Order: sequence, then structure tokens, then C-alpha cells
Amino acid sequence: MNVNLLEIEDLRVIYKTDEDTIYAVNGVDMSVKNGETMGLVGETGAGKTTTALAIMKLLPERTGFIKSGRITLDGIDITRATEHEMEAIRGNTVSMIFQDPMTSLNPTITVGRQIAEVLQLHEKSKSSSEMARSVDEMMELVGIPSHRKNEYPHQFSGGMKQRIVIAIALACKPKLLIADEPTTALDVTIQDQVLEMMNDLKERLGTSMILITHDLGVVAQTCDTVAIMYAGEIIERGRVEEVFDTQIRHPYTSGLFGSIPNIKVTARRLNPIDGLMPDPASPPDGCGFYERCPKKMEMCGKKPPLFPTEGNGHAIRCWLHGDCARRGDGS
Repeated sequence: MNVNLLEIEDLRVIYKTDEDTIYAVNGVDMSVKNGETMGLVGETGAGKTTTALAIMKLLPERTGFIKSGRITLDGIDITRATEHEMEAIRGNTVSMIFQDPMTSLNPTITVGRQIAEVLQLHEKSKSSSEMARSVDEMMELVGIPSHRKNEYPHQFSGGMKQRIVIAIALACKPKLLIADEPTTALDVTIQDQVLEMMNDLKERLGTSMILITHDLGVVAQTCDTVAIMYAGEIIERGRVEEVFDTQIRHPYTSGLFGSIPNIKVTARRLNPIDGLMPDPASPPDGCGFYERCPKKMEMCGKKPPLFPTEGNGHAIRCWLHGDCARRGDGS
């Protein structure tokens, strides 16, 4: 049976400063099965990276707090784990690839030693020669000749740096890999190579993955399921084919698809979503998308739940779909 490796229930995360309290994540529920890739999509400020940092328990120590909720990873309640326990979990059970490979690597340490540090932390029983072999294997696995392990990060291109970061993340073969926009800093051709390599490694190692991205094309190419995030909430989720091949969508999701160029349609300009996300320091009582929604109704002043559709796990947080989703139309 394909059970859930990760389960998040009603997660709420805040950032506290001297001036404001920022409500970054507001009741997120989601799960990832063993061997599954989930795409987490949304615009900047939606709460995607904060959700990932909460899973890793790497929120800023003095300002970031998990206010409530539960994160269960491989049977362990992360929200109750101590820092000592998290040191054994990070890199071993869950690893994270951060956005910018240029700042993820230490410029004063060779790349081989940086890969070895993860192995030394979690696989202390290995001898020096076994560690060296493991480093060589990881470098070859991500397509970098092992004889370059004694070189420094500045001696590699952006795409190769990202491959090294992926090698570090996968060194201990974690059960869950969180990739936070891993191709943002790369050009288009290198992006495709890195995504193909990540997918291949995922299949080979049996790793589950959360892929954080702005790009719906990447989700279609790489993911099994997708969760659309807006203003700290999951507003739509389901299998990729259910979300992509239907007219029953959240208005925000429809806006995302409407802003993608279509080579079959001649248009003078794209259709952007007007307006901005609500202020996270004073989130609205009702639907967070209300001010930008072309289909807003009076009842949108109340916060909607996630309404299940007739799809297998497809759900939409919108009053518009409370009834019509079950009828099977998009009106």
C-alpha cells in the first residue's frame, strides 16, 4: 500500500517582529506519498518556502514560529522534535535544495569535502576510504567527474554548482527531497538538464519530492500531484492531470493558466492577474483572493473550506465550487 510519508495538518506559521506579526502560513493541509512528487505552486510571498522551512524546522530562531498544527514525517512528529533529534533527521530522512546554488555552497571548502560532511554526520561507521568512494559515487551520479572533488565552488558553472548541491542533498539517500525553485538561477537549457537529472535520481533512489516552483510547465513535466498556494493557504490540490485537464478550477488557478503563452492563439499580450496578494500582517477574514477575483460573490466574505470535486482527491477552496464542482460543470 502506498502510504503517506509526509502529512501536514492545519499548519500555521507566523513571523514576529517588533513592528508586526506576519501570518505566513494559515492552515495548510497536505500529504506526500512514498515515491510521489508533489508540485507546490504559487507567486512570491504565498508561503511556499516557509512551509518547506517548517518541515525542515529551519525557521528563523527568534522570529519564525510554528503557531499550531502538526507535521508528521515518516511517523515522527516534527513539531515536537528537539534540535538534537532534527540533526539526525535533516539530510538523512529529509533534505532540501535551496533556491540559489551560488549561496548554498561554502566558497572556502572543496566540493568533495562539502559532500563528505553530510556522510560524516550521518554515517559515522564508514572508514575514510569508504567516505571517499561515496563522494566519488555521488559526483558521478550527478554527472560531474569525481576527479574534480578537490576543486572549489568558484571553479564550476551555475549548472554544475546546482548538481553539487543536489549531490549533497542526496548523499544519504533521504526519503523526502524538498527542492525550492532549484532551476531559478539557471538558463533554460540547463534547467531542463537539471530537472531531468533530478527526476532520474528520484526514480533510481525511490525518493519522494516536493518541488516548489512558479512554473506550471515544470509541474506538468515532473510532478504526480500539485498544490496551488495563495496567501498562506492551499486553495487547490489534486493529481496533475485533474488540475490541468479540467475547467473546474479555482479562479486563481484559472488566472495562472491564462497567463501562460499559447502558441496556438495569436494575442498581443498575456492576461495577467490584476492586483496584489493581501497584506500578510492583516489577512482578510474571508477568501484571500476576494479583491482580485473576477467572480467574487457576497458570500466570499466568509472563509471557504476545501470542497472536494468528483476527481480523485481534487479539491478547491472556493464558494463558487461548493455546489457546481459536485455537479461536474464549471459555471
